[in-house]
Amino acid sequence: MSRNPKSPAPASPDAIPASIRDRSIVLVGLMGSGKSTVGRRLAQRLRMRFADADDEIERAAGMTIADIFARFGETHFRDGERRVIARLLGGKPMVLATGGGAFINDETRALILKDSLCIWLDADIPTLVERVGRRSHRPLLKDRDPGEVLRELAAVRNPIYAEAHLRVSSASTPHEHTVRAILEALATWKS
Repeated sequence: MSRNPKSPAPASPDAIPASIRDRSIVLVGLMGSGKSTVGRRLAQRLRMRFADADDEIERAAGMTIADIFARFGETHFRDGERRVIARLLGGKPMVLATGGGAFINDETRALILKDSLCIWLDADIPTLVERVGRRSHRPLLKDRDPGEVLRELAAVRNPIYAEAHLRVSSASTPHEHTVRAILEALATWKS
């Protein structure tokens, strides 16, 4: 398979400094930005454990996120989300994919920024709309136009996501391109 001579060589996981590998990597961004899919692949490449905060919340609560939202509301959900993320970050270093709203909570954001390396996966609205259209389990999209919701969320959340240590584009290219971009950013990042 020939490589495009203009594209950089993929970063090796071994090129990632130990100071970075000794702490968790937390992916934040809007729904559909690829946090779970990219996170799994990144964890494999870095030989780290992967966790999806939403899956861990559902396991801890014994119900789906949609059910938690419906029965108890968003405030209750965000409190449980913060506690689950704190528990996960208190363990061995891992790659953690968070829900789109996790980083918006002041306490959760402070915890993530203090105890991990935070990466904002940023994607344009058309890419996000196409991706979220593949699944119907997202409570914030219930009975609403995904493009409208995502534009509203981006206006509020993107300035907060910008507090992440790194920003990586999660374009409509294959997720492996995003993983490669993260590895390249990690290899050169100075804490």
